[in-house]
Amino acid sequence: MIDFKGHRIEKAIILTCVRWYLAYPLSYRNLKEMMRERGIEVDHSNIYRWVRKFTPKLEAVFRKGNKRPVGKSWRADETYIKIKGQWRYLYRAVDRDGQTIDFLLTAHRDKQAALRFFRKAIRQHGLPDKVTIDQSGANKSALDALQEETGHAFEIRQSKYLNNLVEQDHRAIKTIIRPMLGFKTFNSAYCTLCGIELMHMIKKRQMTSTEGHILSVAEQFYSLAA
Repeated sequence: MIDFKGHRIEKAIILTCVRWYLAYPLSYRNLKEMMRERGIEVDHSNIYRWVRKFTPKLEAVFRKGNKRPVGKSWRADETYIKIKGQWRYLYRAVDRDGQTIDFLLTAHRDKQAALRFFRKAIRQHGLPDKVTIDQSGANKSALDALQEETGHAFEIRQSKYLNNLVEQDHRAIKTIIRPMLGFKTFNSAYCTLCGIELMHMIKKRQMTSTEGHILSVAEQFYSLAA
C-alpha cells in the first residue's frame, strides 16, 4: 500500500493529477488550470513533486505481480530524450504483439548501457528466444556478451525493417513528452518516464485484473495505490 499521509490534498486528487499528466500531452500549468476550473487550488510545483514521488512507487507495484507475461520474441531499440539540453537514451523493447517488455533511461548509448537494459528485462521476464535489433554494433555486442554470461543461446536478428514495431511504439511515449518542454534533471526524467511507460502498458491491457472484473484504464491505475 502506498502511503499518502502528510499531504493536505486528498489522495483521489493527487492520483488524478498524476494520471492525467502521465496519460495525456499536458504541462503542469495545464493541470493547474484544469484543477482550478474544478474549484481545486493546486500549484504546478505540487503536481511536479507528486509525479516524482509516486510514479516510481506505482510502477514498482505494477511490476510486482500485476504485469502480464510477455512473449519470447523481442524487438529492442533506443530513442533520444533531451535532459537539460543534452541527449540521453531511452532503451525500450516490445514483443511481437507490441506488448512492452521493459525500458531503461541511460546517459550513454554503448555496449554497457545496452547490457544493463537487457539484464533488467531478463530479471522481469526471463531469457528470450529471439531478439530483433537494428544495425547497432553496441546492441549486438551486448547480446553476444549476454549469451556468454547466461549460457543461453537465442537468435539475434539485425534488421531495421523488422524493428518497425518498437520504433512505432516510441511515438506513443514521445507524444506525451513533447508538451513537457524538456526535463531539467536525470532523476526527474526517470520518474516521469516510469509513469508514462506505466500508463502506456495499462492502455495496452498489460495489467492483470481481478477475475470476473473488467476495470477501465483509470480504475486499473488507481487500483495500484489501493
